[in-house]
Formats: sequence, C-alpha cells, structure tokens
Amino acid sequence: MLDKDNSVTQLEGDSGWVSFDAPGLVGETLRFVSGDQTGNRFRMHYFRDQEQNLVARVWFGPVTEGPPGHAHGGSIAAVLDEVLGLAAWAAGHQIVVGNLNVNFRQLLPIKTVVQVNTRLISVQGRKVLVHGEIHSLDGVTYATGECLCIKITQNHIDSNKP
Repeated sequence: MLDKDNSVTQLEGDSGWVSFDAPGLVGETLRFVSGDQTGNRFRMHYFRDQEQNLVARVWFGPVTEGPPGHAHGGSIAAVLDEVLGLAAWAAGHQIVVGNLNVNFRQLLPIKTVVQVNTRLISVQGRKVLVHGEIHSLDGVTYATGECLCIKITQNHIDSNKP
C-alpha cells in the first residue's frame, strides 16, 4: 500500500490502454528508475494507449524529495530519460539517449502519481526524436522533455566493453 489516497489504484491505466512489459523488452538491468517496485523512490507501470504511444504512470515517493515536499529535478529528469528512451525502444529502435532537454513547469508534490505521455516525433538515419510530458492525473503539467536518441547496434555495445 502506498498511501491512504488510492495511489496504488492511480497507477492503473485508463480504459483502452494495454499493459506494456518493459522488462520483457529491455531486461531488468536497463530499468534504472523503475527497477525497484517496492521502495520509497518510484513506482511505475507502463502502458500503450489507443494510438500505441508509450504511457507511464509514476509515483514519486519520499526519497525523490528535493525542495521540501516536492520532487527533486534530477528525479524528474531520470523519469523522463527512462520513459522517453523506452518509448524509442518500444517503437523498434535500439537506442541510447544522446541528449535530453527538460523544461520544468511546476513543482511536483511527492507521494503523487503522475502520468508521462510520449510521442515519437521523427526518425532520421540513426537519430530518433521523442517528446514527453509529465502531468498530474487532472492535467497540471509539471515538466516536458525532448529526447534525442541515437540508434546503436550490437557492434557498438561490444566495442565498448572493457
């Protein structure tokens, strides 16, 4: 149980969404933010919406605190990094994040469930551009982000092993 405010229920998706198996796509070790579903940092559930875009519901726990009672900007950026990168993977592109731009709009209260919407903007050669937005379940925008992802191959991965 997260809170007395139905936070667990709020992590569930909307009608018409399909649960998305993030660990099945990228493996457990690639989920830096969402890997621990039992702690006091983050809790996340992934979905595909009716347009097949990746959507995440995220609970920002007390360990994400920066300004008193609100999420640290680094925790917000980490969520956008994971969700936007995963959106590119879910669209069939094996990538790493090359650049992440975050615009903070409002302070995000901790112990709050928010929604992260994603949209694949473009694919040009090895570059994949993904846009995302973190907002409350009633529509308040906390942050937006744009992620330039770079496609990689197994050769890229193998050539960088020690």
